[in-house]
Amino acid sequence: MTRKNVLKIVELLEEIYPQAVCSLNYGKDYELLFSARLAAQCTDERVNQITPLLFERFPTLDAFAAAEVHDLEPLIHSCGLYRTKARDIAACARKLVKDFGGKVPDTMEELLTLPGVGRKTANLMLGDVFGKPAIVVDTHCIRLTNRFGLVKTKDPYKIEKQLLPVIPSEKSSDFCHRLVLHGRAVCTARSPDCQNCGLTDVCEKHLG
Repeated sequence: MTRKNVLKIVELLEEIYPQAVCSLNYGKDYELLFSARLAAQCTDERVNQITPLLFERFPTLDAFAAAEVHDLEPLIHSCGLYRTKARDIAACARKLVKDFGGKVPDTMEELLTLPGVGRKTANLMLGDVFGKPAIVVDTHCIRLTNRFGLVKTKDPYKIEKQLLPVIPSEKSSDFCHRLVLHGRAVCTARSPDCQNCGLTDVCEKHLG
């Protein structure tokens, strides 16, 4: 995959999906952090149905930090793995208050110290909240970047490290959001709609 083709993929995705926004609804930085935790093995649509009541019941980070796990569980029950997620959210809120002065940290190293936060969520925060170069490697990113020929691995960490140098840093976060949109609408896991895809001219899977 040449640098020219990489930039062409970025450009075409921008044309097809001009509005590159996170599909999780949030108003505060920690709300995105908690929503991302809820989204594990759950759809963003379901999370967006859950969080309005959750954030109304616990309107501040201090309220989350003071909550008992059993107070959170009924509100997030329908998103699956609710006991683990409730435990992580409560512990994360307490750590944010205790160790970070109630602020979500803006470095990968610090974000990874938070309960329930892995590199995918950390990169989401770095890109969407802090405007830093970040590659969110989810299932859509793994599938599409392999099909495009941008990477030749399914390892999320390797994909992140391979994409960062080749995707323009100021566009990396939006690029990942557009991959999600394209992965849902066209380049699906089971039946990619190549006939109606605007990227076939630069897609290795199609060209191959």
